[in-house]
Amino acid sequence: MDLDAYVSERRGEWNRLDALTRRRKLTAAEADELVLLYQRAATHLSVVRSHSPDPILLASLSQLVIAGRSAVTGGRRYSWRPVVRFFTTSLPVELYRARRWWLTVMVVNVVLAGVLMAYFAANPDIIEMFAPSSTIDRYANEDFVDYYSEFQAQNFAASVWTHNAMLAGQCLASGVLIVPALWILGQNTFQLGLTGALMTYAGHGDTFFRYILPHGFLELTSIFVAAGVGLRIGWAWIAPGPHRTRGRALAERARAGMLVALGLVAMLLVSGLLEAYVTPSGWPDPVRIGIGFVVWLAFMAYALGVGAAAHRRGETADLDPDHTEAQVPMA
Repeated sequence: MDLDAYVSERRGEWNRLDALTRRRKLTAAEADELVLLYQRAATHLSVVRSHSPDPILLASLSQLVIAGRSAVTGGRRYSWRPVVRFFTTSLPVELYRARRWWLTVMVVNVVLAGVLMAYFAANPDIIEMFAPSSTIDRYANEDFVDYYSEFQAQNFAASVWTHNAMLAGQCLASGVLIVPALWILGQNTFQLGLTGALMTYAGHGDTFFRYILPHGFLELTSIFVAAGVGLRIGWAWIAPGPHRTRGRALAERARAGMLVALGLVAMLLVSGLLEAYVTPSGWPDPVRIGIGFVVWLAFMAYALGVGAAAHRRGETADLDPDHTEAQVPMA
């Protein structure tokens, strides 16, 4: 076969195909012509590939065939609709469905942290088992407050965001085994209670709450949500519910958990920004704490209000077709 003559004879078709693929709108006749030329170009590519070692010709013709296929099948256009649906429907409905778990985790851990804080503050000898008096004084008078302004705000926000995201990820992922998630929660609650007691014992209890509350409302809730959703996943293979195998129940809960994990990324970003910009801002305490509380209330309204509305509409049924909840051993 005379390859030069073959290419020369069909060059006009290829140029026409190239011109059609570059047009944004085609008439019906041009669309039919595009399909025909694409099919013929694909055949030409096969012929040329079997007879020509010329890489430039093969690359040029392959690119033309790919462009033709894209024009025929229609390229996928980016749409914000899935993103909007995620934040307005998919995420809140999964937060709502897991509400019994993370609300229970939140209540239990907050109460437990308060009890530990009061007990340690009333028994300073326990506090001194973990830190000598000199360390307590330096931490209460300097280190605790300086921590929030030691680095530039944007760097501190990024550091806090990644640290809390890792902690939340550990809670969520380890929930499938139940005990590791409870261990992580216990460590976090113990640390919170001990820190609060240390500050109270040193006479700076008010400082502790002034610097914890602006971001702590949302930050701690994020951890509780991660742990609650993780425990919900773990409970699925213990009590899958009627008409479901353990594997199916675990897969459904895990898919729902991944949606929540994506939402926690945004949630922890907001709490990180609060901790970096609002907590050490020097604004009046009612303003700083009020901002944190309002943001937390907005999240609760989003998770329980918007989520309840989406749940009533029966949204995201593909994740949990029968909406069957396993019996939960918590209130």
